[in-house]
Amino acid sequence: MDTREPIPAQPLTSLAQDFVADCRARGLSLRTVDWYDATLARQFLPWCASEGIHEPSDLTPPIVGRFTARLIERQGPRGPLSRATVRSYVRAVRVFLAWAQTPEGGAAAVGASPKLPRPEQRVLEVLTREEIQAMENVAKTERDKLLVRVLADCGLRLGEVLALRAEDLWEPRRSEFALKVRGKGSRDRIVPLAPTLYRRLRRYLTARAADRRDPVFVALRKGADGRYGPLTKSGLEQAVRSLAREAGIEKRVYPHIFRHSFATEWLRRGGNIISLQRILGHSDLTMIQGVYSHLDTSDDYQAAMRVLLGQD
Repeated sequence: MDTREPIPAQPLTSLAQDFVADCRARGLSLRTVDWYDATLARQFLPWCASEGIHEPSDLTPPIVGRFTARLIERQGPRGPLSRATVRSYVRAVRVFLAWAQTPEGGAAAVGASPKLPRPEQRVLEVLTREEIQAMENVAKTERDKLLVRVLADCGLRLGEVLALRAEDLWEPRRSEFALKVRGKGSRDRIVPLAPTLYRRLRRYLTARAADRRDPVFVALRKGADGRYGPLTKSGLEQAVRSLAREAGIEKRVYPHIFRHSFATEWLRRGGNIISLQRILGHSDLTMIQGVYSHLDTSDDYQAAMRVLLGQD
């Protein structure tokens, strides 16, 4: 259902509106708030209306089970919903119903919450270090070379790369370098930066005479005001696609694949999973454990040998 349908009468509707307002007040990212709002208004509340559900206490286990089943069986414009999409809808509803039971949500008596369906077992495609280097090698500008390197070596989200400012390059201790990253939900974090990459970024910004508040990555052409505007989301995506094509990489390359590649390489080399959680900006280990289950037992063995035998 892509259009908003009639939704049940209060209090469930009112509770959902209060939940979305509370998410905004807590400073969650606009994208996250919009996703909660759309999921409740377009998926969950219309379904509640069709089932005659008006109170949170009406959500019995058999009823909420039907909600998940309906999502799995539903046909969208392009066919059945993917299991990942169904899980994202159900997860949003679970967050809403958990909030409803807190003092902020009025301590509502919720009859049951839908269970997450099992995720699809799929192999996560990543870039090798050789493919990443090939992309950097074919880049014709230092901006594009640095884009590849920051994406590959820092594990940042697309929006986090675009939000970087010159002042975010940091030396917390002598000969230790980092990026101050503004993450999802206004959760700032520190991401380690290799000394060589730090120095390259400094030279790049100095050559541009960048002010401390200027974005690190800007467009290659000046705007009507004679200044280089900030690099846009579409500009970054296009740059990555073009570099992959020129490097002869046939797999689909997009900004987030660098984040997956960073995490995969980290774990394969036996890196600390808690440190990886902090660097990626995840609130817990759930996402890491679910997404990177494609690592096989040989990866576990190699990691163990590096720890036990001191192998590189």
